[in-house]
This record gives sequence, C-alpha cells and structure tokens, in this order.
Amino acid sequence: MSGPLSGVLVADFSRVLAAPYLTMLLADLGADVIKVERPGTGDDTRAWGPPYADGEAVYYRSVNRNKRSVVLDLADPAARELARRADVLIENFRPGLMARFGLDHESLRTDNPGLVYCSISGFGSGAGAALPGYDLLVQAVGGLMSVTGPGPGEPTKVGVALVDVLTGLHAGLGILAALRHRDTTGEGQLIEVDLLSTLLSSMVNQSANHLMAGMVPEPKGNRHPSIAPYEVYPAADRPIALAVGNDRQFEALAAALELEPDERFATNADRVAHVDELADLLSARLRTRTADEWFELLTPLGVPCGPVNDLGEAFALAERLGLAPRAPGGTVRNPIGLSATPPEYRLPPPELGEHTEEVLKWLRESPGR
Repeated sequence: MSGPLSGVLVADFSRVLAAPYLTMLLADLGADVIKVERPGTGDDTRAWGPPYADGEAVYYRSVNRNKRSVVLDLADPAARELARRADVLIENFRPGLMARFGLDHESLRTDNPGLVYCSISGFGSGAGAALPGYDLLVQAVGGLMSVTGPGPGEPTKVGVALVDVLTGLHAGLGILAALRHRDTTGEGQLIEVDLLSTLLSSMVNQSANHLMAGMVPEPKGNRHPSIAPYEVYPAADRPIALAVGNDRQFEALAAALELEPDERFATNADRVAHVDELADLLSARLRTRTADEWFELLTPLGVPCGPVNDLGEAFALAERLGLAPRAPGGTVRNPIGLSATPPEYRLPPPELGEHTEEVLKWLRESPGR
C-alpha cells in the first residue's frame, strides 16, 4: 500500500452505511481496514437485497471495497488485541455496548494511548443514546423531510441515505484532525459524531434561517427559499433545472429567452418576491425547446442549467466529461483526486470472514504495539 494513509491500521467495528462508507474512503487512501463482523450474519447490509451482484447484496458491495473481513465475537480476546494495536477504531453500536466488552475508549486508552477512537451514533451518547439511528428516522425528526417534497403535508425523504453519508464524511474529517494531533503529541482522543447533529449542521442556510431569523422553513418543492429562478421547469421533452445565482446570469437568461424588461424581476430579491409569476413566464418559454437544446444554448452564455437525468444519463455525462466515475469491480470511483497519492482499488468487497485466519495468525505471531 502506498496511499497517504499507508501504515494506518483501522479496526472497523461498524456496519450498515455511515461508518462503512467512511472506512472504505480511508481504505481507498491506503489505510489497512480490518472489518470486524458478527458470526453467522456479518454486516446487516449483506442481506439488503435485491439487487445482487456475484451472489452478494449490491448495497454491501457499494461501501466495503479495500477491506479485510474477520468474524469475531466482541467478547473474543482477539477483538481487544486488535483494538490495542489499532491506530484508529471506528464503531457505530448503540452507546454503551462497546463498554460491556472492554472495547470503549476509556478501557482501551491505557494500553493504547495513541488510539483515535471514533464513535458514530444516531442521537449522541446522552439522553438520545437509546434511540435507533436509522437515516429515515433522522431525516424525519431532524427536519429534513419538513423542507423536502412538493408542499406542506407531503413530507418526503431524500432518495438516498444522505444523512448517513454526511455523517461518515464528518467523522472522517474528525479522524484526520485527530491523527494530525496524535502525530504532533502522541495522544489519541475520542471523536463522537451523531446523525442528528450532522443533519442540523448540514442544513446550513435552512438551519441558519431558523436560528438567526426565527423562520421555520416549509417545503418549496424544487424551489430555493432565497434565490430565483432556482428550480425545475418543463421543457419540450423533459424537465430542466435552472440555477441562476445572480443578476448577471438572469440578464443572460432573459436575453436568450427574449424576455421584456420587467421591474418585478430586476433583482434577486424582486424575483423571489414574484417567483410564481416568474415561473409561469419561464415555463411558457422553456416549453418551446427540448432540455438538451436549452442546455446547449444557455450554457455557453453562462447560465447554469441542465436536464434532469436518470442515473444512467448521469454516469454517461461523467464519462463524457472525462471524470471516469467507475472504479474496478463495478463500484463508484472515490471522488477525491490527489496528484501524488491517488486512491487505490486493491481489494474487492470481502466475503464474510474471508481474512479471519490471516488476521488471527498475525495477532498471534507478530509482536504487539
């Protein structure tokens, strides 16, 4: 392994999505990730199908490349020995469970003072410790569904477990910061990241609208609460998205659509105030050509726009743009581009317990930390 995290041993006691996505990214960057799975069934997502590929659930395969899988009961002394040797330990069990087996941060820090210990939960380790941390529930109680969907009374979840992904990314940032601190001081530390706090932070302007302006945002469909035109409109064949973020871009759009000057649309604030009238006007004009024709016409003018693609069309676009979105084995490429130490794709998602004997032999025979 030659990535920037080469030499970093990650004991991965996690399952499902938030943490496995995180540990896959760390593994892509060179970390040696040992995925600890429960006997018999392993990671929950191994059973989350259809669809399947090569006999395994695609969900599992999507976030587990570049890892080694070992089957261990948490009570097995080998689990503690692995934790004792790890540079980073990541877990996403309900708060308190790891402590029952002596695998919590406080129990491990004496033998492994440099350990970077990352705990991911749904609602923190305090009053919310007993609440189950499923992405759908957090989208619901965390307010995301209240601003997503066609309108009031129709709360809608995002079409992917976005909160899990965002939580994994925030946890990864915390881990890299803690490793930097350890490299300087020799001291590890405890990192705690929860889905609810991540969601509230990730709702950025919507959260700020509430905290700073007292607003309780409502769903606006595809509209933006503070920018117009910034939504999806009907073209002749399929919908097209316009993301006009300033007056200069709107002037270019108005010229291309041959719109007459109108004081109602002179500034962004004016356009937001008259968003319904603007939508009617733009929809009538945009219906006269196809989405691709508008994309070809408006993009060179500096007007941000694009057709609403399905995933097949989205991957085709990435291919045309030279972004090479596919990684070996059919997974999606790691999106982080590093000029000197790019991500590597060394191992396919492991079979359950594929590396158990290999890792246990290493723990028995190699000198410890």
